[in-house]
Amino acid sequence: MPLYDITILFYNPNIEPRAEFDKRKEALLTFLTKAEIESEVDLIECNYDNTVFSNSVLSLREESEGGARCRICFTLRIRETAMKAKAGEFDLFATTLTVSPHKDAELINTIGYRISDELNVKYMPSDFKTNDGFKRSVELSKRYGLYRQAYCGCKTV
Repeated sequence: MPLYDITILFYNPNIEPRAEFDKRKEALLTFLTKAEIESEVDLIECNYDNTVFSNSVLSLREESEGGARCRICFTLRIRETAMKAKAGEFDLFATTLTVSPHKDAELINTIGYRISDELNVKYMPSDFKTNDGFKRSVELSKRYGLYRQAYCGCKTV
């Protein structure tokens, strides 16, 4: 019996252009079809809509990765995940954002805990890049023939 029942939320309002969003979504669907996962995985797919993110970071477009624009992105995505978790009466929520070697796991987890407290839904912290987690993600991508993005998702000016 699996440790967790898993539901994945594909919510990425930061990704541009639409073709990039579609490539990433297709990679997820391919993985779910090909991978040998011990439990059934449900998927909640959100439609492409970059306007919420774009409007939120309009004045920050020239900032480099890792700055205020990223904090806004993390907050938007984690908040939506937490709201879906609460509405769906899930026991907890998490994020895969911490697998990237370019993302600050401590910041992401701080945001996760803050939103967890605000919405009263349990957050599971992570740092998926530890213990060669990023390396493992690259290996799995190769094994399953998955598309790997060349940038986080948003574009600077």
